[in-house]
Amino acid sequence: MPITLPPLVELLPWIYALALFPTSLLQTRERCWLLARSAGYLGLSLVLAAWLQAAFDEQNNDRLGLAMAGLVSLLAFVIIDYSRRYLEGEPEQRRYVLALLSTLAAVATVVISTDLLLLIGAWSFSSLCLYQLLTFYRDRPQALVVANKKFLASRLADICLLLCTGLLVHAGGDSTIAVILEDVNNRLQVNGQLGWDLQLAALLLALAVIFKSAQLPVHGWLIQVMEAPTPVSALLHAGLVNLGGFVLLRFAPLFSAAVPAQSLLVLVGGLTAVVAALVMMTRISIKVRLAWSTCAQMGMMLLECGQGLYELALVHLLAHSLYKAHAFLAAGETVATARLHALQAAMPLPRLTDLLCALLLASLALALALLQGVWTWQLPAHQLPLMALAILAIGLAPWCLRRGQVLQRLSMFALLLAAYMLWHQAATWILAPPPTEAPLLLQGLALLLFVGLYMAQALILARPQGALAQRLYPSAFAGFYLDEYFTRLTFRLWPARSSQRLTSTTGDRP
Repeated sequence: MPITLPPLVELLPWIYALALFPTSLLQTRERCWLLARSAGYLGLSLVLAAWLQAAFDEQNNDRLGLAMAGLVSLLAFVIIDYSRRYLEGEPEQRRYVLALLSTLAAVATVVISTDLLLLIGAWSFSSLCLYQLLTFYRDRPQALVVANKKFLASRLADICLLLCTGLLVHAGGDSTIAVILEDVNNRLQVNGQLGWDLQLAALLLALAVIFKSAQLPVHGWLIQVMEAPTPVSALLHAGLVNLGGFVLLRFAPLFSAAVPAQSLLVLVGGLTAVVAALVMMTRISIKVRLAWSTCAQMGMMLLECGQGLYELALVHLLAHSLYKAHAFLAAGETVATARLHALQAAMPLPRLTDLLCALLLASLALALALLQGVWTWQLPAHQLPLMALAILAIGLAPWCLRRGQVLQRLSMFALLLAAYMLWHQAATWILAPPPTEAPLLLQGLALLLFVGLYMAQALILARPQGALAQRLYPSAFAGFYLDEYFTRLTFRLWPARSSQRLTSTTGDRP
């Protein structure tokens, strides 16, 4: 039975697109916002109605598309309403509303598209609309430079997408995504492996996702895009950047059989996550820390997809989108956050033995593997990869850091692992991912990166005045100078019109 979407969901992009025409003719700001808010309400209501329709429909619905449509409509509803209050008194609000509705229409088209040509066209168009939002304050040179960097990275991704599309359409004989994935499955059943054309297509698609998701070495624009309005940052970090993870999930059968593409995702994603996590330790600005956090989280998602942990990646994508939208929209609560950080700073620092003990406790809890054993016994048809639990264990180990609260933290650790089992089951129901297991070399590389990151952070926290912290801090504060070459390329293509050039290495404004 073919995978379809309820007709109501297919109307979602049209809701935002049709609101553009009357908005472009109106002159009063109040009516522009009224139309935008109406589109937000109607879009969310439409998706909720589609969910109800799918619940009683016997067709094989595209659950991933439904889940992403719900996420997009919810973010659109919240961001539109927040933008109206945030931009109160600002000039050119109509231009902002037009760019925002265009971006939402493009993003909604990406998540519900069943045709590859339409998907890449909408994905490229979303970056062009985002450029208008990033340059809303056109009198700010830094905003223009960062938008140009984002534009250049997106065009590199578009080149990869066009080449990838040509290979996939030629191989499958059609641009429909279902037909392309069916051709992939047929080749695997007949030959046991993909041909060179599909291997190259997967590699190009992985490169496009890396460029679109602000991964090394083109990550700098995401860190420096602080001149745009806060709701634009929320839309960018919670919505557009995560589209790369969605595309990887949509083409999971292709990546599961393409080891070179998997290796690229694991290597680039893992290194980006490690670098971003270390740099984030040196930051004070809340928005800059959030930006580096997005860079690290996207690296994690790419690594998870490279490992074949698509269920974990879907849970990560949805949770990160909702968290990051809230974090940016609540970034104005700086006083409460500063007080909380001050209280935490006043607490005694954990000793190195405490940090090592926390990691040991987490490892022992994982080694017991009771949850994994019970899961396999009760639900043999839905495997719970041990690699997913290993990544979660290392990621949740910091919950056990505080001295004197090891038992409470370990209980929280076990509770979160148990909660993930439920989320894993929901993600399995949504995705129905192909059975896959990454090569042992890639699994070992991923674990090595995470353990190395945790040990480095443990040493820095335990000995903030030690030799490692003193030597690492200058380079980490400068982002390890990884953005310099891409910044120079941008200035070569778009010479700065002002002497106030963007400081590409720090990200924090003086």
